[in-house]
Amino acid sequence: QVQLVESGGGLVQAGGSLRLSCAASGLTFSKHSMGWFRQAPGKEREFVSAMSWSGDRTTYADSVKGRFAISRDNAKRVVYLQLNSLKPEDTAVYYCAAPGPYSDTGPSTREYIYWGQGTQVTVSS
Repeated sequence: QVQLVESGGGLVQAGGSLRLSCAASGLTFSKHSMGWFRQAPGKEREFVSAMSWSGDRTTYADSVKGRFAISRDNAKRVVYLQLNSLKPEDTAVYYCAAPGPYSDTGPSTREYIYWGQGTQVTVSS
């Protein structure tokens, strides 16, 4: 049974930073690209960032480029999302997700099979 468990969310002031973690189990982590999405109240879930299974390709939404950074530790089976220079509009529930093995992924939620439960990030102004 695949499980993705996010942590690290919280309340932070604008301009602050957080680091989100997503711990994976039940899959061969090194074979899976990993993605981060977010969903604000009343809005659709949107792509934030992804890293290929090989670790050599990363993609970011334009809205977070230069502020957020994705990384992974295959030995620990964890993917991270470093959030810097946070803005109130970054407030959302953040989800990690994984597609099937050896799949290159884009920004569509339909490409992802496994999802975590999410962690809340709230940025105050």
